[in-house]
Amino acid sequence: MSQTDLSKYDNRWYKPGNIISRALWYLVNATFFKSSFPFCSVKVFLLKMFGAKIGSGVIIKPSVNIKYPWLLEIGDHTWIGERAWIDNLAQVKIGKNVCLSQGAMLLTGNHNYKRITFDLTVSAITLADGVWIGAKSIVCPGVSCGSHAVLAVGSVATSDLLEYSIYSGNPAQKIKDRTIE
Repeated sequence: MSQTDLSKYDNRWYKPGNIISRALWYLVNATFFKSSFPFCSVKVFLLKMFGAKIGSGVIIKPSVNIKYPWLLEIGDHTWIGERAWIDNLAQVKIGKNVCLSQGAMLLTGNHNYKRITFDLTVSAITLADGVWIGAKSIVCPGVSCGSHAVLAVGSVATSDLLEYSIYSGNPAQKIKDRTIE
């Protein structure tokens, strides 16, 4: 039976941006985002400076971690809660009026556990308009959440979420339709 051999791991193919941009972003992220720095307008300005596409009225709470802003798009009036982690090794598109609650994670990267070399795999995430990702929930690589879908607290989305549907559990399963009055 074969075994994983991490000495053979090679992700040289993955080029998320030049080394200077990544180093500068690391410092900015640690200083202004992962900290308790409170001013959203400064955070939005910094994200835009690093290539993110950010709409108007976006709220970014303290202690948020964003991997690569140049792979991030956020629509108007979206909220990013405390301790949210956008681990965007691939493109992340977040629509308008989305709520990414406290401690939620968007994970675009994984590893191929079937390969001895444990190869890195990446796949984009899309959160359509009106999506709500509950506190401490996880959206896995390649998942698209349809318009106004809800992922309940502590749930894990491993496959696409249908629009106007509420999901819960690990893996998340549809539990009911979402109606908005």
